[in-house]
Amino acid sequence: MNLKALAKDTAIYGLSSIVGRFLNYLLVILYTYKIPAESGGYGIVTNLYAYSALLFALLTFGMETTYFRFASKEGEDARMVYSTALRMVGGVSLLFLAAVFCFLRPVSSAMGYAAHPEYIACFAVIAALDSFQAIMFGRLRQQRKALKFMGLKMLFIGLNIALNLFIFLLLPKSGRGAELFWRFDGGVGLIFFANLLCTALVSFGFIPEIKGIAYGFDRALARRMLRYCAPLLLLSLVGILNQVADKILFPYLMPGAEGQVQLGIYGACVKIAMIMTLLTQAFRYAYEPIVFAGKDKASPDTLPEGMKYFVLFTIFAWLAVMIWMPVLRHFIQPDYWEGLKVVPIVMAAEIFMGIYFNLSFWYKLTDQTWWGAVMSAAGAVTMILINVLLVPKMGYMACAWGGFAGYGVAMLMSFFIGRKKYPVHYDFRTMGCFLLLAALMYAFFAGVRSSVPLWASLLIGTVLLLGYLLLVYKEIKRNKR
Repeated sequence: MNLKALAKDTAIYGLSSIVGRFLNYLLVILYTYKIPAESGGYGIVTNLYAYSALLFALLTFGMETTYFRFASKEGEDARMVYSTALRMVGGVSLLFLAAVFCFLRPVSSAMGYAAHPEYIACFAVIAALDSFQAIMFGRLRQQRKALKFMGLKMLFIGLNIALNLFIFLLLPKSGRGAELFWRFDGGVGLIFFANLLCTALVSFGFIPEIKGIAYGFDRALARRMLRYCAPLLLLSLVGILNQVADKILFPYLMPGAEGQVQLGIYGACVKIAMIMTLLTQAFRYAYEPIVFAGKDKASPDTLPEGMKYFVLFTIFAWLAVMIWMPVLRHFIQPDYWEGLKVVPIVMAAEIFMGIYFNLSFWYKLTDQTWWGAVMSAAGAVTMILINVLLVPKMGYMACAWGGFAGYGVAMLMSFFIGRKKYPVHYDFRTMGCFLLLAALMYAFFAGVRSSVPLWASLLIGTVLLLGYLLLVYKEIKRNKR
């Protein structure tokens, strides 16, 4: 495996993901300070963006990974693969939009937004555009155009932040603007319209990639791609359900104003834990094309290093967030702080999800993608059951533990089944030692932080983090010998 190329692309993708998500964290500050927790407005944001993620999985139906697989196969025309994938996703997205607009009012009522069907229409268009753009972003990744990838992502984020600042800081101060602001739930609905406008504008940056649709459409190729992606569709659906089902189900399991308030608190606090999602996403963007396209892609010896460094750095991220929580909590308004207890649980669940992604290459490289659907389904069922049984009693804490258990089940199943189907010799000794080291460091930190001033506890924690990174650096140097 070309670790130098992996590191370079991870740095670029990581910059766009981490800097972009950090800038979006600034929006969380804006939202939580401008949308009071007791209003439940942020619960609407959390709920509808959960639906958006599920729609994205449906409308891309695993075609992004399928595109990588077929574009890297010998004897396949990469341009025809790209055009065929783009046409299929675009066609499905147009059919979806037609169905939503035909049944907009009953769909809105069923989702609890009868008073604002325009919210549902807005998200339908966003989901369709995002799905179409996903294949074009995949084309940039496949061609290793990481800088353009980053530029378009940052363009969206910059425009979105500017519009949101206008909505919440300037619009309420103008006469007609204030009327518009309060008409849409105190600016909540305008968040969605801003997202739609930014997504549409970014599409203009894809003009060269959109022209690729003219390469043609190969029906035989399309059938082969659909056979490959059919289990990936189920895999994507159950995978995304592990991430968003709790936020979709919550209003039904705890109906009324209290449910919206709790969902808003949970959604805001989960944002702090999303550093794990950033690391996993950046790693995936760089790692997946390299594994599929590498000259030694079929060798199980190429995978253990990626797993090891992923685990080591996500453990560091967990430790860093826990130590710096007294500072990071100010990213959200104090009314939301009661939900911060979910952060360590959600972050641990995200580590499980990242490990599961690393383990998933055994069934992708052997074209046994249906195994992924089975394992993700088991995780999703576990998570949903815990939510259904415990949300009425535990509130949003059940959501955190449901995700932890769901990802844990999928991770363990993938490991034990993969050990028989596609044996990979992971360095469990090194990963276990660093996990134990992090646990001891945090136990020591937790023991002293209450007896010293805040600045001193942060200093001690930072020294511990630097010590951990030093040991990781030594491990990297040892492997290069």
